[in-house]
Amino acid sequence: MKMSRSSAALIAVLSAATLAHAARAEDLVVATFGGTFAEDTKLCNIGPFEKATGTKIAVQLGNSVQHAAALRAMAGKPTYDVAYVDNSLAAQLDKEGLIEPIDTTKLSSDPDLDKAAFGPRNSYVAFEVSATAIAYNPKAVSPPPTSWNDLFDPKYKGRLAIGDITGTSGMQFLLAVNKLRGGTLDNLDPGFAALKELAPNAVTLYTQADQLVSLFQRGDVVIAPWYPDRVGAQIERGLDLAVAYPEEGAVGIKPVLVIPKGAPHADLALKYVDTVLSTENQTCFSAREYAAPVNLKVALSDKVKKVVPTGENYSNLWFPDPTVVASHLVEWTRRWQREVAH
Repeated sequence: MKMSRSSAALIAVLSAATLAHAARAEDLVVATFGGTFAEDTKLCNIGPFEKATGTKIAVQLGNSVQHAAALRAMAGKPTYDVAYVDNSLAAQLDKEGLIEPIDTTKLSSDPDLDKAAFGPRNSYVAFEVSATAIAYNPKAVSPPPTSWNDLFDPKYKGRLAIGDITGTSGMQFLLAVNKLRGGTLDNLDPGFAALKELAPNAVTLYTQADQLVSLFQRGDVVIAPWYPDRVGAQIERGLDLAVAYPEEGAVGIKPVLVIPKGAPHADLALKYVDTVLSTENQTCFSAREYAAPVNLKVALSDKVKKVVPTGENYSNLWFPDPTVVASHLVEWTRRWQREVAH
């Protein structure tokens, strides 16, 4: 059963309220992503932070849209101290006055960071660079895919999954196909026409990134737009997967950390952000989650370099303007529900 954007938002808000009731006053509440991402965040960031500060972190899992919806619902009285969202949603939250600027003078890691990691006015900071590319099972897909158009091959009917627009991969796949077929960020007609045609071929329109794991494990899905870091994490766990960067360019992602305006523990929240961005913790997360770090002192292993966007694959990344994306997202989501997900 597909989940509407409004239902996802309601669940996020109710979950946040439940978490806030359960969390102790001294807890730091961090809204992050689920699956292997949550596991590696706990190992590389949450665990070390708790040990260093004596603070207990309460975790709220969800995707970017769900976290942003919860922050809007809690406007002025947030129960979250830190939230993980994509930069397009962070740009909109900043425009709505819902997040605090990151005080870089209090970040011990600041001298080591790529300055492109920060949003306008330091309103948010990226903790990695990722992408929406093509994940596939190399034992079932041959030759390897080279283009977004390969996902439209009839041979993948019933063996393909695509993301719902409420998740970054779904939204970015729509934008990539739209661009490939002559559209612009102000005209998504070509993209919606293409996805309307493709959706019936898909096993599911997944709403959470790690829904794909079991589908790939069972062989129900052999190809899907997905994230290289998630592919790498599953390769590490023994799953037969590979990542292909389309010749037209993958879509770049800058998942970011935001501190909500009025966060109950703003000073601790900033310390958590600093922990995530430190050389030691970025090295851990990069190795575990196959993430391209924003800390310039981190050296990537050869194993990680084979998966994350580097070199030509990085140069070819397309980063859609997050402000433009944010301004259209509600409209696009409604259209998706009418034309693609119905």
